[in-house]
Amino acid sequence: MASDVLFTPFEFKGLKLPNRIVMAPMTRSFSPGGVATDDVAAYYRRRAENQVGLIVTEGTGVDRPASLNDPNIPRFHGEKELAAWGNVASEVHKAGGLIAPQLWHVGAVRTRSETWQPPGPYDSPSGLSSPGKKFGEPMSDAEVADAIRAFADAAKAAKDLGFDCVELHGAHGYLIDQFFWDGVNVREDAYGGKDIAGRAGFAADIIRAVRKAVGPDYPIIIRISQWKQQDFAARLAETPQALESWLGALVEAGADVLHCSQRRFWEPEFEGSDLNFAGWAKKITGVPTITVGSVGLTGEFVTSWGGEVSQPASLERLEQMLDRGDFDLVAVGRALLQDPEWVVKVREGRQDELQAYDRGALATLY
Repeated sequence: MASDVLFTPFEFKGLKLPNRIVMAPMTRSFSPGGVATDDVAAYYRRRAENQVGLIVTEGTGVDRPASLNDPNIPRFHGEKELAAWGNVASEVHKAGGLIAPQLWHVGAVRTRSETWQPPGPYDSPSGLSSPGKKFGEPMSDAEVADAIRAFADAAKAAKDLGFDCVELHGAHGYLIDQFFWDGVNVREDAYGGKDIAGRAGFAADIIRAVRKAVGPDYPIIIRISQWKQQDFAARLAETPQALESWLGALVEAGADVLHCSQRRFWEPEFEGSDLNFAGWAKKITGVPTITVGSVGLTGEFVTSWGGEVSQPASLERLEQMLDRGDFDLVAVGRALLQDPEWVVKVREGRQDELQAYDRGALATLY
């Protein structure tokens, strides 16, 4: 049997979760033309029926021409698109679940399709896709302002559609994260500079705009990471003091929860402490944090892209860290993508029924 700690209720900003397990956002590309289908709604409903505490959807594009790099990733703007997401939220709620959309802008990340291009120029802080690599033009002041508006509009739509909270994607080398990263943000205005607190200004202004749009009581999560898809070894904060400058700006702006992404949740963030990224974020800011990174599996996602099969793994270390209060919630990705019943099996001690993760699961929407 799993220890009780994973299955204790948790409340933040008035949102009552039945357990500590969050479904991590995972891009699926099963929404033709950017419109989530009934199959997408059923995919999320299955996880709600099987006791996931909070579902965070795949990344959804905000209202900027090149917010997405794939025509089959869902958008979170437009009449048809929002109606489809309303159906998703309704299906999850019918199953007793809670759900948040992840609001996303990919920034200077090249399209994944050979036959499609976004209907407008790529956005980025300085026209760089990685350090020293030119990709488009820097965003103008007007474009920056419009991107902030787009996130706020999407968050307001989420609240109006009945979603329980909202997550902003500020990790993994996408647009918000590109502003954090001095390797690709060389702006000399208020959104640039050598200070991480200054480069956090774009995200902070998005959070402020979202807060104004949704009101004081609606929960806002932001996903953050040190690593980038462009550079797995990149670090925004080399010290706890730098981490405090970065995350303090986000919390001061109104972020309620920090979703702290690392490739392996058990790895310490700084020398001299066994706290992981989420542990340090909670210690420094005092707000609830979500840990994520290879939970429940032996292999991490990069190796799984290459075809390595990840086997079910013990949750003992995770439960110890959660029990001592390092973080508050645990996001599960590939294990839940592979098996919608993962939470129930863990709760009931059915370890022999847990499934290995194979990248073939990406080809279906089960």
